[in-house]
Amino acid sequence: MNRIILMGFMGTGKSTTGRILAQKLGYEFLDLDKVVEEAEQRSIPDIFEKEGEAYFRQKEKELARAVCQRDNVVIAVGGGTVVDPENKELLLCAGKLIALYADVDTILERTRTEGARPVLDKASETGRREAIEHLLRERRDAYRGAHFSIDTSHISPQEVADGILRFIKAGAEKHA
Repeated sequence: MNRIILMGFMGTGKSTTGRILAQKLGYEFLDLDKVVEEAEQRSIPDIFEKEGEAYFRQKEKELARAVCQRDNVVIAVGGGTVVDPENKELLLCAGKLIALYADVDTILERTRTEGARPVLDKASETGRREAIEHLLRERRDAYRGAHFSIDTSHISPQEVADGILRFIKAGAEKHA
């Protein structure tokens, strides 16, 4: 299979790991959030503010279908993409779906800059830690069922990419 899709909560390292993985494989890297921003010619926070989350999720769904048609690609999807069961099914069928996860303290540290994460920023009124914990509980089931999962809390993006490559190579050897 020549599509690798990275899912997980914000701050788990999907974009950074995705770039490394794509480089190692000689694949193209696509960050679905960036694809949406380019298509809309504005930032995600601006889309959320002016159009709302429902509009963003619809655009995200349309563009997820489009990028899953590409070959030799590593795709990082937004933290909420797989909450939609249709999106998750699409991603599971389109390639190897890899779940990246991290503990709350790691996510808190990696997402500390406000203004770039509208779902978390909006929820931050009750405190960023509580917002992260709430969203993780809310999305727990959506993040399950990947072909492979890896904890990124205490390892580098390079080590995460290497772990994913080992998984892919082992699967390829089983089917050879």
